Amino acid sequence: MNPKLFLATVLATACYIPFIAFSAETTKKNKAEKSTFTSSAEFGFLYKTGNTKSGDIKTGVNVKYEKEKWLSLLDLNLLIKKTEQEYGDGKTHLKTTQQKWSFTSQTNYTFNSVSKNYIYGNASYENSRFGNFDSQSSVSTGWGRNWYKTDKASFFADVGPGFKSDVKKVTDSIDQERENSLIIQAQALYLRKINEHVEFKQNFIAKYAPKNGENSKYKAETSITTKLIKTLQLKFTFTVDHNTQVESGKEKTDTQTAMTLVYSF
Repeated sequence: MNPKLFLATVLATACYIPFIAFSAETTKKNKAEKSTFTSSAEFGFLYKTGNTKSGDIKTGVNVKYEKEKWLSLLDLNLLIKKTEQEYGDGKTHLKTTQQKWSFTSQTNYTFNSVSKNYIYGNASYENSRFGNFDSQSSVSTGWGRNWYKTDKASFFADVGPGFKSDVKKVTDSIDQERENSLIIQAQALYLRKINEHVEFKQNFIAKYAPKNGENSKYKAETSITTKLIKTLQLKFTFTVDHNTQVESGKEKTDTQTAMTLVYSF
C-alpha cells in the first residue's frame, strides 16, 4: 500500500474519532447538562453599475458545539463574482469571473476540566473555479494548547502531522494532475474584545510540505466585528492566501477584502 495513502487514511480516521465519540455521548439519556450549540450566518453583496457592471456575493455559515471537554467547529463559505464582458455579437453579459466555496471542520478534546492542553482533528476542502488549483483538501491531527485566556482575550495554537491533496487545473498542455503531500499543519487563533460591541480576530494556518518541490499553503485572516443589535453584527474581513508552487503566469498570493452582515441564532 502507498505509504502516503495509508497515513492519510490513519489521519482521516483520527480526525473523526472526536466526532464519533461526540455522537455516542449525545445519545446518552438523563444528562445533567444540555448540549450547547451556537451558530451564525453571514451575507454580503456588492453590485456596481456605470462604465462597468459587476456583482459580488459572499455568504457563510458557522456552527459551534461546546460541552465539557469537547469543542467542535464547522465553517462553510461561498464567494461568487460576476463581471460585465462584451461578446462577439457586440452585446455585454455578466460572466462569472470568480467562484469559490470551502468548508473547514475541527474538533478539540481537552484532557481534563483544568488542563489547557487538547488533541484535535481537522479536515478542510476548498474548490476554486478560477484559482491556482481546482481543489485543495487536507486532514490533520495533533496537539494544541490554550496558551492564554481572560474575559477579554484568548490565544490558541496547535500543531500536528497531516496529509494534503491538491488538484491542479487542466490546461492545453497539462492534463488534470493530483499532488499528494505529507504536511506539518500549524494553526494559531487570537481573539480580543476591544469593548462590549467590537471584537478583533486574527487567524493563521500553515500547511507546510517538507519535501522539495511540493506546494505549501499559508492563510491569514483578520476580522473586526461590530455588534449592531443583539443578534446582528457588521463584519470586516481581510484574507491572504499564499501557495508556494503555482502554474507559470499565476500569482502565488491572493487577497480578499469583504464586508458582511452576520446574524447569530
